[in-house]
Amino acid sequence: MRLFAVGLALIALVGCGGSDDAPSPAPPQERDNARFIDGGRDAFEAYVAKQKGTPVVVNKWASWCGPCRAEFPFFESQAKKRAGEVVFVGVNSSDNDGDARDFLADYPVPFPHFKDPDLEVAASFNGVQAFPTTAFYDPRGDLAFVHQGGYASEAKLAEDIDKYAR
Repeated sequence: MRLFAVGLALIALVGCGGSDDAPSPAPPQERDNARFIDGGRDAFEAYVAKQKGTPVVVNKWASWCGPCRAEFPFFESQAKKRAGEVVFVGVNSSDNDGDARDFLADYPVPFPHFKDPDLEVAASFNGVQAFPTTAFYDPRGDLAFVHQGGYASEAKLAEDIDKYAR
């Protein structure tokens, strides 16, 4: 009787296997399109200065931040719509690399991100207090506005880009 039960369990396990048609998850290296920039505050400030002549929108986020998850599709859409007109860059603060990469696999955006484990990059644009925080630099490279908290709609983000990053 025991042998019969074991045999049934094995048949059930084999039957639960996926079909050959089911797609398998992409290997981590194929899913990982995240581009992270090291160098801290100095590298971030040099990056913004290098964009002179083009407005820059900076989004500070973390993988554990619910409002960050909610607004990331807005940044993806606006970055694609405004490619060549506005530079977008992310700042991943108070996070770890593995969780940040997993987050970006789930919420891919077409721009690079600075690693900011100790909030030193965020401090350069007065973005330490809230998650998320969005900073807008005008074409001269001057910090024009800091929006603390998440965006409730893409329309509001687009409005702020038009108002502060031009």
